[in-house]
Amino acid sequence: MRSQKIAIVTDSSANIPIELMQDLDIHVIPVWLIWDGKNYRDGIDLKADEFYARLKRSKTLPTTSQPSTSEFEVFFSKLGEKYDAIVAPLVSSKMSGTVECAQAAVNQLTDLSIHIIDSCAGSMAHGLTVLAAARAAAAGSVIDEVVSAAKRMRERVNLFFVVDTLEFLHRSGRISGAKRYMATALQIRPILQFTEGMISPLSQARTRGKAITHMLDLVEERLAQRPMAEACVVNIDCREDGESLVEQVRERFKPQRISLAGVSPVVGTVVGPGGLGVAFYPGA
Repeated sequence: MRSQKIAIVTDSSANIPIELMQDLDIHVIPVWLIWDGKNYRDGIDLKADEFYARLKRSKTLPTTSQPSTSEFEVFFSKLGEKYDAIVAPLVSSKMSGTVECAQAAVNQLTDLSIHIIDSCAGSMAHGLTVLAAARAAAAGSVIDEVVSAAKRMRERVNLFFVVDTLEFLHRSGRISGAKRYMATALQIRPILQFTEGMISPLSQARTRGKAITHMLDLVEERLAQRPMAEACVVNIDCREDGESLVEQVRERFKPQRISLAGVSPVVGTVVGPGGLGVAFYPGA
């Protein structure tokens, strides 16, 4: 009996390092950025380095928009010509309409086997869920096992991150003006996390260095004496800081796998430059 050929699909907000996407044959549909009246496909029409250079000097902020239902229909239909089934873990439905548009496309493509999964997260917390599905598919798992692998990872993964300012999260509608004002007035560096599909406060510190140190203490606390199976350090236009954090995580937690990921323009629009975080999950 021929094994199923399963395509793994995600959106560009997952921020999975390019080498992992290529090795695991992950297909990415770009999210849209709208900036000064022009539309850009995330990571295609506007690369990360170009985006952050422009963001630093721009007086305006871009907005973001999920791929449309019709875009998903075309994307899925082309994959359906080569694959027996599609599994698509996508960015949190509480932060984007991406899941809704993808599911609407699935409802039109009744002849294809397509499974949409709400990752309930963003950036590499989302990305690690995608990787779990891709690794299961690469190992020859059947469709139900691939879907289950993604859902199990969704329950295990964590993402903690430090931001230089809450201004971008406020302007994108992810936090209230009161929270942004208080953090700025008190010169606080917030430590944030994903909780139930949304960004929420975890802790805080008075300097960036102290915030990063405290974030690692919180990682250890969340692990609760369990080993760290995998980690991905995410950096928003601060690669040297990201490389330093990779070494700290490797030395302190000794994960079986560790990688460094940049952050695409669509996520950078929400969080702003200078952000630094760790996505991770414990061993079984």
